[in-house]
Amino acid sequence: MLSFIRYWKDLQRFQKLPAADRSIVFYVEDFGSWKYLRAIIRELLDSENENICYVTSSLEDPNLASTDGRIKTFCIGLGAARTVFFQFLQADVLVMTMPDLNVYHLKRSRHPVHYIYVYHSMVSSHMIYRKQAFDHFDSILCVGPHHKSEIRAQEHMYGLPQKQLVKSGYSLLDEILSTSHKRIDFNDKQTALQCTVLIAPSWGEYDLLENHGRVLVEGLLKAGYKVIVRPHPMMKKQKPTTIVDLDRHFSNNRNFSLQLELSTQGDVDNSDILISDWSGSALEYAFGLERPVIYIDTPRKINNKDYEDIPFDPVEVELRSRIGSVVSIDNIAGVPELVETMCNESDNYRKEIQLLRSQYIYNVGSSASVSAKYIAGVAHSA
Repeated sequence: MLSFIRYWKDLQRFQKLPAADRSIVFYVEDFGSWKYLRAIIRELLDSENENICYVTSSLEDPNLASTDGRIKTFCIGLGAARTVFFQFLQADVLVMTMPDLNVYHLKRSRHPVHYIYVYHSMVSSHMIYRKQAFDHFDSILCVGPHHKSEIRAQEHMYGLPQKQLVKSGYSLLDEILSTSHKRIDFNDKQTALQCTVLIAPSWGEYDLLENHGRVLVEGLLKAGYKVIVRPHPMMKKQKPTTIVDLDRHFSNNRNFSLQLELSTQGDVDNSDILISDWSGSALEYAFGLERPVIYIDTPRKINNKDYEDIPFDPVEVELRSRIGSVVSIDNIAGVPELVETMCNESDNYRKEIQLLRSQYIYNVGSSASVSAKYIAGVAHSA
């Protein structure tokens, strides 16, 4: 009851702001979205000298306790207050990482607002996302050329009005590149078996940990590798028994680590190779740490059954065999041997990954600055 009252009070407080104080508004569903926006917000505050409103649906969002006078914070929950917020929003710009605007119950405002989408993954826009995920945004901050090509193709295919497609980049990648710890190269180690393997799959019907996790971890530990397992946050909520099972079977092995706190990088920087499936974080790992990925070839994550209407291979399909290796489910037993081979070829992978990053990602190292300048420009032209 108290939270319900808080949501409506914060909504009213937001609506009573002078128009100039709610020119640029950011909305996040939960604190997990913050990492995709923080660098952009920092640039808006420090370099563009803008004030912003930060609207969240989570009472646990630590930004609600911010003492920075340039950020006004509000919590509107996930229910009726949020619906009203969207329906009657008065602002120059709303920036968000949540797709499907105007498709379900969260509609565009009755008032003129410029909606800007920020990607929370580097993957393509037409297979993992729903068919109409981006149709009702005014601007898309594109990670790379693949997003521009895909969105334009969708507009042409379905007769949609053209959006403003910005060559933005991916600010989270820039943060990883600037903060990741340097460590001993593979080739400087005495043996490949000194490598540390990170297992961090996606979440869904064919979840790698739930269906093959114990076999995969056991094989790697027997081969002498250190193993870090970082389950997807949704697994903690929906399938906690899988996590309990892994912990029960391997917690006594000093080479095994189960990491459930995902708000930080944890020991990701200390790993040498990633094992994943269709997780978008695999691209963040490869392009951010310049280390290879082993993809277990589970069925594709398809949220748009018509994705093949768009004449481009999803980038997460196209790049798999170029930033690592693809292994069939039937050959999981061969993963430990493949790890050794790939560790020994790490320098070749690093060079290829660096080349691909320059080709597939816009503005590496300056994405947040480019994004902030664009957002401020739209707000001032409204």
